[in-house]
Amino acid sequence: VQLQASGGGSVQAGGSLRLSCTASGTRVSGNHMAWYRQVPGNEREWVARIAPGGNTDYADSVKGRFTISRDSAKNTVYLQMNSLKPEDTAVYYCRATWPRTGWGQGTQVTVSS
Repeated sequence: VQLQASGGGSVQAGGSLRLSCTASGTRVSGNHMAWYRQVPGNEREWVARIAPGGNTDYADSVKGRFTISRDSAKNTVYLQMNSLKPEDTAVYYCRATWPRTGWGQGTQVTVSS
């Protein structure tokens, strides 16, 4: 599985960004997919996931602000991030978790106050 993440950038607090993760080697519609993030010096933490059936789940820290979705035709998973906070600053990674597994390269998100 190869995952190509994009869409990171710098934004002021309260702003929005949309991350994209395009997959090859698996169909995102048939695979559990997730987003993680990592701050230097900290462990990588789970942010959101979407199941093949469409069920989604979110970390408490982003619930109500972030939305994970997918476009089967584009074989792409998205993470819409609204009402961004400085504490959302991190490198964001997409991940295929089951049945196929793999990590994408990270994309930097920086939120300034």
